[in-house]
Amino acid sequence: MSYQSGFVSIIGRPNVGKSTMMNQLVGEKIAIVSDKPQTTRNRIQSVYTEENLQIVFLDTPGIHKPKTELGEYMVKTAKASLRDMDVILFMVDESDRLGGGDQYILEELKKIKTPKILLINKIDKTDQDSVKDIVKQYEDMELFESIIPISALEGVNLQRVIEEIKEYLPEGPQYFPEGMITDQPERAIIAELVREKVLHYTEQEIPHGVAVEVVSMKERPNKAILDLEMNIYCERNSHKGIIIGKNGRKLKGIGKSAREDIEGFLGTKVNLQLWVKVKEGWRNQNTMLRNFGYRDDS
Repeated sequence: MSYQSGFVSIIGRPNVGKSTMMNQLVGEKIAIVSDKPQTTRNRIQSVYTEENLQIVFLDTPGIHKPKTELGEYMVKTAKASLRDMDVILFMVDESDRLGGGDQYILEELKKIKTPKILLINKIDKTDQDSVKDIVKQYEDMELFESIIPISALEGVNLQRVIEEIKEYLPEGPQYFPEGMITDQPERAIIAELVREKVLHYTEQEIPHGVAVEVVSMKERPNKAILDLEMNIYCERNSHKGIIIGKNGRKLKGIGKSAREDIEGFLGTKVNLQLWVKVKEGWRNQNTMLRNFGYRDDS
């Protein structure tokens, strides 16, 4: 039997469940998940491998109208992911309302000949009749090779998604070795795991102004514990106070929750030290964006 492989981009508005689906497919948390929009900032590559098949997924930042240099980078990254793909997965949620963000993405998709599959996510939140109405709405556009209702959170119909992707993948090499599930360096994933906890623990106005940096990552001589020092950057002193919380309780919660996830990811005990620092206006500073890995000037 021939080997099939290829690249698949997952696009959609912020917060429709792209990262949740990708994590489900590869069986491990690679992309952070939050109920706040614009959680994913970089193009995250994960790898799904089975016998005679390898799919390289690219989870992109949600396409939105940018207001900062960081936002510009995120949208540029998402649009770039539409090029040179074997398949494009466009994800919407259970809402039957076509918003401006969806319309914008649909117009971009009309310009591309790449096979396109529509995923209607969060069907666990609605009834079958509503799902049928949404399917009919998109079928009338005659833009998609297939339309699949799914629940990324509960894993419903995800195997069907894989089978449908296989229909459009060419014969090709195994790009990544067996067992490899992402091309992201450990430091990048660890920083994102901490940022996810900040998103969960803080108020609505905080998340987009937060970045996380791994300062030091040292294994103790007996290799029983990994010492991690990390900085959480925010844009205002008031935000720093919110992240730390009264008597440091919120930061302790962020640290405890992040440490548990990092230990699960690395498979070792972790001593995590978090520091909160203020960098005003970092989202509009190219140097800071490069330092945090949110800018690629190549």
